[in-house]
Amino acid sequence: MVVSGRLVAASALLAACVAFVLPSWLGVALACAVLAALAGADMAALPRPGDLTFSRPALTTVRLGRSTEVELTVTNTGERTVRGLLWDDWPDSTGAGHRARRLDLAPNTMIRLRTTLTPRHRGDRAAGPVTVRVFGPLGMAGRQFRRPVRAVVRALPAFRSERLLSSKVRRLQHLEGRNVASIRGQGSEFDSYREYVAGDDVRSIDWRATARAADVMVRTWRPERNRHVLMVLDTGRVSAGRVGAGTRLDVAVEAALLLGGLAAAAGDTVDLLAYDRRVRAEVRGARGARLQPQLMHAMAGIVPTLTDTDCAGLVRAVLERARRRCLVVLFTGLDAAVVEENLLPVLPVLAHRHRVLVVSVTDPDLAAAAAGRDGFAQLCLAAAAETAVAERELVRESLRRSGIAVVAAAPDRVPGALADEYLELKRSGSL
Repeated sequence: MVVSGRLVAASALLAACVAFVLPSWLGVALACAVLAALAGADMAALPRPGDLTFSRPALTTVRLGRSTEVELTVTNTGERTVRGLLWDDWPDSTGAGHRARRLDLAPNTMIRLRTTLTPRHRGDRAAGPVTVRVFGPLGMAGRQFRRPVRAVVRALPAFRSERLLSSKVRRLQHLEGRNVASIRGQGSEFDSYREYVAGDDVRSIDWRATARAADVMVRTWRPERNRHVLMVLDTGRVSAGRVGAGTRLDVAVEAALLLGGLAAAAGDTVDLLAYDRRVRAEVRGARGARLQPQLMHAMAGIVPTLTDTDCAGLVRAVLERARRRCLVVLFTGLDAAVVEENLLPVLPVLAHRHRVLVVSVTDPDLAAAAAGRDGFAQLCLAAAAETAVAERELVRESLRRSGIAVVAAAPDRVPGALADEYLELKRSGSL
């Protein structure tokens, strides 16, 4: 049982009457009887908790940084009017607004209540119970109860680099058209037939096509266009480092989405693997229009773990999933100690079977610290920063000597730099 301010006000009024009109135990008893009668009348007229039913969508998706509305449907199936307050509980990280509402539902009526959510982090956030406080017709007393109404809001990656996608796709289409025109006759994907001319390789003669035609016909080839791209996100301790306004993993997610959209436009098959010591998320065999939604939903909930990545296990997981030669794009850090101890010993095994591209984020604060020269403290900091930069360059050179390409750029430039590297591989026929 809950009481309202009206019952408190009525109690104060009756107390004043007892004090000035009937200051005796009889007055006190009469005042208490009146209060009990008022509260009892409200309690007797309350609707049953089972008369209220609640429903809302099980899953609502929204891009990070944007707002969405979740609709809660409240239905009064009873024969009494429902008056009171409703509290729609959501985690604070969803940025929920307008969670407290007043209810005034006549019998057999329904109302839709909308709660605005603006999530501040990627991933799933589950709704809490709906709390309802119902009062009687006099508004003196009532009952409070809770109902679990399952609902999840999924904050997808913001994908701010989507603005680059259209220009990169236009470059891709230009490159593909030029490749068909200028590289036809090379590669391993069948293109067309043409008449034999002096100097052609006799091994390219198609005897079946020759039998159907009036002249000797040869096959022409072009570089393969529909290839396999496997994106691997290192979700270990290194990915939790702060760079700019987010983490290294946040930048990797942005870059992976842009590369996925570009690869889908090229007709490539894209896989995704998020790994530290076990698989955290995975997408397999996605292509075309379904690729971007699958990538967004898969990467929405991954967060960095504060453990070192099992690089040997990561390589094994990649080799298990990539039987044929493909482009493996590894999003990780280039910290010298971590790479030399964990990654360099096992990465050549992967590079022997696949084309490997390592993508890393450079810390803009490190570059700024290396440029500082004001005072002794800044000189010491600059020396340490330059040492770290030099060690990172040595790691990049070691990877290049192992046949592994490296893309390293500032957080806001990584997606575009990765897309340009992918287009260069397409242009050169290296995929």
